[in-house]
Amino acid sequence: MALELDTIPALSAAVVSERLGARLGGRVAFSSAPRERDVTARLERADDLLEAVRELSGGLGMGLATVVATDERREREGDFKVRYVFEPARPTGEPLADLFVSVVVSAAATRPEVPSLTPLLPEADWHEREMRDLFGIEPIGHPDPRTLVLHDGWPAGLYPLRKDFDARMQPERLPAPEFPHVVVEGEGVFEIPVGPIHAGIIEPGHFRFSSVGETVLHLDARLFFTHRGLEKRVEGLTPRDAFFIAERLCGACSVSHALAFAEAVEQIAGVTAPPRARFLRVVALELERLYNHVGDIGNICAGASYHAGTSAGMRLKETLQRENEQLTGNRFLRGFVVPGGVYHDGAARAAAIDRVARETGDRLTELMLALERNPSVVDRLDDTGILTPEEARDLGVTGVAARASGIDRDARRDHPHAAFGGPGAVVPRVSTDAAGDVHARVTVRAAEAAESVRLLRQLVASLPPGPLCAPLPDVLPAWRTGVAVVESPRGASIHWLRTDGAGRVDRYHVRSASYANWPAVPVAALRAIVPDFPLVNKSFELCYACTDR
Repeated sequence: MALELDTIPALSAAVVSERLGARLGGRVAFSSAPRERDVTARLERADDLLEAVRELSGGLGMGLATVVATDERREREGDFKVRYVFEPARPTGEPLADLFVSVVVSAAATRPEVPSLTPLLPEADWHEREMRDLFGIEPIGHPDPRTLVLHDGWPAGLYPLRKDFDARMQPERLPAPEFPHVVVEGEGVFEIPVGPIHAGIIEPGHFRFSSVGETVLHLDARLFFTHRGLEKRVEGLTPRDAFFIAERLCGACSVSHALAFAEAVEQIAGVTAPPRARFLRVVALELERLYNHVGDIGNICAGASYHAGTSAGMRLKETLQRENEQLTGNRFLRGFVVPGGVYHDGAARAAAIDRVARETGDRLTELMLALERNPSVVDRLDDTGILTPEEARDLGVTGVAARASGIDRDARRDHPHAAFGGPGAVVPRVSTDAAGDVHARVTVRAAEAAESVRLLRQLVASLPPGPLCAPLPDVLPAWRTGVAVVESPRGASIHWLRTDGAGRVDRYHVRSASYANWPAVPVAALRAIVPDFPLVNKSFELCYACTDR
């Protein structure tokens, strides 16, 4: 949907409420939950959903951030609810309101269904298919009837995230036909199946190419082979116990997920982490971003058969992960961030972090110079795997992948978290590139790594004094919701958490950056030849674990 940026008003809860109220003729009720600056719009009729979304996306320039379904047949209102969470999405780099708008619709307990947003907003595709698989809520009018999360042989009519599903049961797998992949027919068309088991140590994913020679005509990507049901696993746990599961959603994004969950808990509890803890949280976040980015640049070099670059990237990553272990006792930085603050002080490692960051920046500069001076490598990167700005916007792409397609969005600036907001806030410099190809994604990733080096050196030189953790209540308030966004190495990860009547976890939902970005990979692959798909895939460098949650 094309946006006339100069006609979009400055967003606030009041503006959104006024515009939606006028559009829907009063058939909507507003509240300020979950955060005081947010707005929740409860629609009287599900039929008004498309009108509300047209106003939010077209009139107000907002994008779909996540979709959260809940089973409230027993504890709440006797039906299912679907929350469509929108955020400002103006791609211009100007300051945006730190605002979420949740549009809530009801779906009947006996035959739950809602209108599909996918024909209007392509980024809703996976959200709606997942909702259909896990809750049995049918998105009427969705163009793709295939399952997303539940794979071959899962019994029909069994929905794992409904409250009456017993997570201890082992459903009997039934005979099932082959998954209905898209079939491209014509003279000279070949199908090339890749995966789900791969030659390396990556997790499973199935990629089926339709090609003529080396030209990619279509790519069907299928994931969720190791879906772990973690959102079901945390139901009924205390938030303190659930935190350890959230931190382990993914190894390479441990800090990002830990911080997002912790900040959601802190919102519910009405607690703010102390200034020193917020600064140390950013130290951990930027260490995580830095070791991921330099390792990913090395992986992209592997996709281009530039093995000197691969070795250099791996050496830089290894050095950083050794420092991670010195700081936290864990190469993936686990055990550092906790709800309320951080577990221990990092001041003793300040000089070492400064040295490692400086040396990493120097070596990364050398690596990028060598890469850019190698014409055979640059030739592989240029014009390969292009994702246009329009496609990135339509698919709701985030992180490096979005910024390399000209979308100037970064949750560190747009949804401030840790020390990126508040007094003495740390201000990141956001890098973009409009080309949208593999080369752009390498360039943006290298610029972000250099910015992480700058931020780390600034942070360890200016840690404020004070306590490391704020006390949390033993029992969290009942039926409260927290929504937190953290800019992970792959983009914005959104954690939605709600307590039940006993202050335990009622519903927990994660929209990771990888989940948002995976649908863009088959689109970018259409502008590459088959041998370059590993290069395209590595330039996004998405997590399977973050997706197969």
